Amino acid sequence: MHASTTPADDLTPVRPWGIGRLAPYPTTVKLPYASVTIDPTTQIGIFRDHHGEVVDMGKHGTSSGTETATATNLDSQPDQGHDQDSQQD
Repeated sequence: MHASTTPADDLTPVRPWGIGRLAPYPTTVKLPYASVTIDPTTQIGIFRDHHGEVVDMGKHGTSSGTETATATNLDSQPDQGHDQDSQQD
């Protein structure tokens, strides 16, 4: 039985596939708040500025989603898929 090995000199360098996806980090922005705490009664985040004053972060909606699995054969090995949908208000 023979083991096949390739000397390091015979290897061709290959550019990693993900290198073309790299990009600089986006520009940072100054957030309108300095800290966040959780109100123990409502379990809602309370945002405060650098002076300790509460900052209104606006109204945020809620969302929900569903996912269903599908199989097109009895053993469900390679032919499996799924659908997703979501709603946001």
